Amino acid sequence: MAISPPYPPYPIPPDGPAGGGALRHAHWWQRTWVRYGALITLLTLSGLVILALVRQQTGTEGFLVGLGLAVLPVPLLIAAFRWLDRVEPGPWRNLVFAFAWGACAAALIAIVANSFATKWIATATADPSGADTLGATVIAPVVEESAKAAAVLLVFLFRRRDFTGIVDGVVIAGVTATGFAFTENILYLGTAFGTDQLTGDRGIPSVTAATFFVRVVMSPFAHPLFTVLTGIGFGIAALSGERQHVRRVLLPLSGLLLAMGMHALWNGSSTFGQFGFFAVYGAFMVPTFGVLTWLVVWTRQRELHTVREELPAYAVAGWLSPAEPYALGSMRARRLARTFAKNHGGRPAARAVAEYEAYATSLAFLRHRGRLGRAGADFVVREGELLNELWRRREIARPALEYAGRVAAPMPVPPAAWPGHGFGYGYAQAPGQGYAPVQGPGHAQGHGYGYPASGPHPAYNPYRT
Repeated sequence: MAISPPYPPYPIPPDGPAGGGALRHAHWWQRTWVRYGALITLLTLSGLVILALVRQQTGTEGFLVGLGLAVLPVPLLIAAFRWLDRVEPGPWRNLVFAFAWGACAAALIAIVANSFATKWIATATADPSGADTLGATVIAPVVEESAKAAAVLLVFLFRRRDFTGIVDGVVIAGVTATGFAFTENILYLGTAFGTDQLTGDRGIPSVTAATFFVRVVMSPFAHPLFTVLTGIGFGIAALSGERQHVRRVLLPLSGLLLAMGMHALWNGSSTFGQFGFFAVYGAFMVPTFGVLTWLVVWTRQRELHTVREELPAYAVAGWLSPAEPYALGSMRARRLARTFAKNHGGRPAARAVAEYEAYATSLAFLRHRGRLGRAGADFVVREGELLNELWRRREIARPALEYAGRVAAPMPVPPAAWPGHGFGYGYAQAPGQGYAPVQGPGHAQGHGYGYPASGPHPAYNPYRT
């Protein structure tokens, strides 16, 4: 077995990081630490301002009560979205950003804009009650969903490698909305507690108990449900080709409009009569929640199918063992592999296997996009990076995955050679004219790569023009 990756390392361009040319001539605002610093400062200041505003409206005691009650559904919602994201888990920094944006920046935008708009309408129409209704059913849905959608847009634009499909859109949107609902629940529950302090109500008949039941027990998924519609729009746009500009713009906008409409219907349910809330809840919210849950779970299963369908080509080329595509395409086998590695090598081994699974999944998705003609210009470079990450972890991950493959799929079918056109993995012809998958190991002979004879056949030659 070869002891080094079966392709030479990528040379660093003279103007790249090694040479320092790109960074040396970059403007100060283009530096990574400046961008991160600005983002952290923005979110911190937003958090401090929203904290002061909420505390001003609820009082210190009401704020603490609201905080204690509002935090209860957060771990469950975050765990649910992380479960959906287990096939190709995104980095934690994206989730932390999404939650912080929802809880701080989006909440601050919403509370300021909603208050300003409602007061302006009340002054212009001299109808405070009508202004409150209009603000809740029209202004709030537009402002809040736009503010939450900004987080999804930022991840879509600046973390494009981590945003590859519907599940990624759902997870980022859902976590952002969870953060927003967390802050909003503090405000509502804290205000309800303050009302009970004035009236002397306690226990089940109290306003606090009623607010907790409606917002935390019955509808903790309300805000995530609305914003997930936006996330699905971005997720479908991520699956589109780079040249489909109209589709990549219209799909997110359509999702955002649906989110605003669903939000407006929910906020306006109290105006539909005594049982309007329950009618909207039963006729729209619950069915929509069920349909979206089915869609996301089905998409998750399709992702696993893509892994099982695309990775056998790398097993043919020698990058993976025959059992690995089947193990990587099963959540049960993945879990078995991590457990096996932890029992034999401790937490670092289990972490290496988890990273191996994530990189292999990204590789399968990258290959799938390339086969459909939707890969970006950095396709070959990105494939090389992922293969290199797999190669570095193979000694730890391969035994664990082979064990898991034997347990979860005792008799895997050896993958057959792919009938390609032209040597190498990637675009054998001009982009958009065709896609050539990996060919069998026999094609590696006689091309003068200088790799060990026992090593895998290179999936592509990065230096071949």
